[in-house]
Amino acid sequence: MGNIPAREAVVHMTTYRRQPVTLVRGQGTRVWDDEGRAYLDFIAGIAVDALGHAHPGLTEVIAKQAGTLIQVSNLFYTEPQIELAELLVGHSALDRVFFCNSGAEANEAAIKIARKWGILNRNGAYEIIATHNGFHGRTLGSVAATGTPRYREPFGPSLPGFVFVDFDDVEAIKAATTSHTAAVLLEPIQGEGGVIVPAPDYLRRVREWCDEQGILLMLDEVQTGSGRTGTLWAYEQAGMEPDIMTLAKGLGGGVPIGAVLAKNACAVLEPGDHGSTFGGNALATAAGAYVIRQLIEGGVLENVRTRGGQLERRLAGLEDRSPLVAGQRGVGLLRALVLTADIAPDVATKAMARGLLVNPVRPNVIRFLPPLNVSAAEIDEAVDIIDAVLAEVAAG
Repeated sequence: MGNIPAREAVVHMTTYRRQPVTLVRGQGTRVWDDEGRAYLDFIAGIAVDALGHAHPGLTEVIAKQAGTLIQVSNLFYTEPQIELAELLVGHSALDRVFFCNSGAEANEAAIKIARKWGILNRNGAYEIIATHNGFHGRTLGSVAATGTPRYREPFGPSLPGFVFVDFDDVEAIKAATTSHTAAVLLEPIQGEGGVIVPAPDYLRRVREWCDEQGILLMLDEVQTGSGRTGTLWAYEQAGMEPDIMTLAKGLGGGVPIGAVLAKNACAVLEPGDHGSTFGGNALATAAGAYVIRQLIEGGVLENVRTRGGQLERRLAGLEDRSPLVAGQRGVGLLRALVLTADIAPDVATKAMARGLLVNPVRPNVIRFLPPLNVSAAEIDEAVDIIDAVLAEVAAG
């Protein structure tokens, strides 16, 4: 295998700030590096490995599908694609689905749908209201909708048509709405922004405003969807329905897949409007169908709620134990520990040395994204490691 970091330095663009670890194997909630060290994985591919690593059932489905049909393009029908589409539509408030390969692509498609809908139905309106600190992807379209300037500014002028307001502020959305507004684009919880949870009535009030104004409400459920918050979709907990919803991450259990779902009234794409060579390929959709069935029928959603409550309690307990902890927040198994200083990267590095992988999503915020079938013992093990690390850091 040789020195992977040295080999990468010669041939790979310097896009990622990698940890000095080469992972070679995974099983359940654990991964192993090339020196045989084991780690409890509470990043899970950034909320992607919904059923953990090397899940027997998912592995069998992928192997079987790979042995029959992987990809034939969207010039033809395939059964796995239709099967997953039926599952998604049948278990959501949306009517139509378009498959792609990632969250950024899903949001790119959603932006195109909203703009075309506004042109057709709202006198040419094409603007989309998004939020500061939001994150919707890294393509030129989706990054233009991302409310963090450092992601947009290195690439010159952004795609026009986006207006940014503060998250969890309904009045700001109202003030920003004009005759040019076609849609509002929100994350139910700002994941990349630091696991920011809005007020319980926020999404419902935005829905009411969008209905009153005759504009679309789009929810980016790339991170919150597919069971991460304890229900299949996060919007279910808000007492409302979106017009458009985007998915990716955990949907394929590790196999790349994205999707945008829309209600019939705004599913305006026609042949030639959009497409994806690999989107909805047989391999990815077979994996996605298996994951969704496990969430619905395999007790995984119940486990997210139970283990999410356990993780919440254990993280809350750290606030009493360590002067370095300011609090915790999140829903289900999308959780964050908020620190009193910008030491999250140091805490994550020290946790890795003790056998735990966590994500310092902000300088003072550590994000926890374990597989959705994580066990009670693994939750306790992870928080015990964080507790020990915080004591080490506090001691200097």
